[in-house]
Amino acid sequence: MTLYSAQHLSRLRLIVTGGGTGGHTYPALTTIETLRARLAPTGAEPELLWVGVRDGLEAKVATQAGVPFKAIVTGKLRRTPNPRELLRNVVDAFRIPFGVLQAVATVGRARPQVVLSTGGYVSVPIGFAAWLFRVPYLLHEQTLSLGLANRILARFATRVLLSHESSLNHLSERLRAKAVVTGNPVRPEILAGDPTRSGVDPALPFVLVTGGAAGAQQINRMLTAALPGLLPHCQIVHQCGSLGLAEMQEVAAGLPPELKGRYHVVDFIHGELPDLLAAADVVVARSGAGTVAELTALGKACILIPYPYSAGGEQRVTARALAADGAAIVLDGDEATPEHLRGAIEMVLTDPGRHAALSQAAAAHGRPDAADRVVTEIIAVAVKG
Repeated sequence: MTLYSAQHLSRLRLIVTGGGTGGHTYPALTTIETLRARLAPTGAEPELLWVGVRDGLEAKVATQAGVPFKAIVTGKLRRTPNPRELLRNVVDAFRIPFGVLQAVATVGRARPQVVLSTGGYVSVPIGFAAWLFRVPYLLHEQTLSLGLANRILARFATRVLLSHESSLNHLSERLRAKAVVTGNPVRPEILAGDPTRSGVDPALPFVLVTGGAAGAQQINRMLTAALPGLLPHCQIVHQCGSLGLAEMQEVAAGLPPELKGRYHVVDFIHGELPDLLAAADVVVARSGAGTVAELTALGKACILIPYPYSAGGEQRVTARALAADGAAIVLDGDEATPEHLRGAIEMVLTDPGRHAALSQAAAAHGRPDAADRVVTEIIAVAVKG
């Protein structure tokens, strides 16, 4: 960073907006932490404000990170509402204008140099307010194709930051001209795992299975039927979610005595996740944006089971794009069976060439420096402004 830019950024004012889910919230948090670290050697501390929903995940995360938080009202317009959601659409239609007024007031008072949006419906009012005040506006998209909120916001954006190179093919020529492929920011602790701290037996192949923070009943049931055939050949740690814990504990209790020690089930994996990821020979997971960003940044051989009801089928789209490049094995539709799961795991564990090819292709998609790239774009816009 030049002396000029360091001086220029000594009072960098940034509004961050986005949330509702971890997929929108944690990239924002990682970017904030990376920006703080980038400016720290200059003695500068950015003036931050996180705008979100009062009861959203972002409110909790911002507070924990020591970032001032401003709650605004927002609404979500559902594209194919059922009768119950139709009423919610009517209610939300009245909430949205009020949220826009709050957003305009917030941006007007804060006078930020830059606004960064990581998606979710709360970002729409702030994006509009940034455009109204001619504040440089950076939009970050975690998924392969732009979600509805980001499609609305892209027309206002100064730059569109993408997580996937192939996302460029989904943009109009006008949007492509202001697009930059940065990758999806990954928490630095995920990249710093140590397999020797994982607690797994290094002499035995290790499979990590996760359905995400809430677990996935589909994955739990597929694994239940596959376990007896898999455990003679490997050890498994399984994050099953709180709702599936009792059922999977019963499954564990019913295993033959000689196999029980090879299967460990928990509702949620906490701080040990980076070490388990580092130790895993194969990861079985959903194909959400955050999960894919982590697995590709680590270059992990993975078997993806897309959530079939994700918005716009985004998990299927992402998983199939990786599979087309040899960066993942995908079990979807009729292939999402215990037999196919067992076969895929056994193949990857017993075929070193296939394992290496999957890992290398995944790493080619990975962008472990994504947060640094996003921060570089923020600083470039701030200095130019």
